[in-house]
Amino acid sequence: MSWAMLGLCFSGFAALCLAMEKHQLELYGKDRASPQRMRLWRALGWTLLAAAFALAVLADGWNIGPVAWLGGLTVAGALLGLGLLPYRPGALVPVAWSAPVLGLLGWWLGR
Repeated sequence: MSWAMLGLCFSGFAALCLAMEKHQLELYGKDRASPQRMRLWRALGWTLLAAAFALAVLADGWNIGPVAWLGGLTVAGALLGLGLLPYRPGALVPVAWSAPVLGLLGWWLGR
């Protein structure tokens, strides 16, 4: 599994999480984002997940790429839903911004 694809999956899920009213209230309270900004978060999240899919297909082909992408979605969702959101919700945004960068760095070092 590509580290870059995993970082994109994690950031995509985090962006989709930030597009939800419930999570906005938990993280920011009354200072939550406007509905227009939440639509932008939603569009960014789906774009990042689509980019992760494209990366997986480019790396592993059409036979294994979608399966690797589903595995990346599972790992990213578990990390987000079971690890970060319940225990460290304030760390969501910094980790989401750094996940693709760290993923690309891990991919580059592993070549």
